[in-house]
Amino acid sequence: MQFLKITILALLIVSCAPIHVNYDYDKTTNFNTYKTYQYYANMETGLSELDTKRLLNAIDAKMETKGFAISENPDFFIDIKSAEYQDAQRQTIGVGVGGSGRNVGGGITVGIPIGQANVNRQITIDFVDENKKQLFWQAISESSFNPKATPEKREVRLNAIVEKVLSSYPPEK
Repeated sequence: MQFLKITILALLIVSCAPIHVNYDYDKTTNFNTYKTYQYYANMETGLSELDTKRLLNAIDAKMETKGFAISENPDFFIDIKSAEYQDAQRQTIGVGVGGSGRNVGGGITVGIPIGQANVNRQITIDFVDENKKQLFWQAISESSFNPKATPEKREVRLNAIVEKVLSSYPPEK
C-alpha cells in the first residue's frame, strides 16, 4: 500500500509540468497608486476565444483577491499576448551505414526522432499606465501546452499560470 501511494505521488509530480515566469518592472513606480484596471479593447491574445475567456476570468479572480477592481476609468490597462512553439526534438536513434577498403571509406548516418516534440506556450502580461504612456510591470510565463487537453484541464492550467504570474504582483521593494 505504501508503494502505491509513493508511486501515485511520483506520477503526480512528474505530470505537473513546471511554469517558468520572468518578471520585470519600473523601479520608480509607486504601485500603491494602482487600484483599478481594465483590459485593452482591441487586445489580440493569440489564444482561442474560449481560452482567452478562461484566462481573463482567472486574472479577474486573482486580482480581486489582491484588492483590485475592474473599472471603466482604470488606473492601468492589461495587455496579453501569447505564442506557441515546439521544443527541438532531443531523442533520436542514429542509423549508420559505412564501408572501407584499400584506403577508401565512406559513411552515412541519419537521426530518426523518437516520440513527439513538446508544445510550449509563452504568455506575456503587460500592465500599462496610459496616463504616463508607459509599461510599468511585465510577466512572461513559459509552460508546456497540450492542444488536445479537455476544457477542464485547460482551465486548471491557465489558473495555475495566473496564480504563479500574479503571485509577485505588486513587487516588494
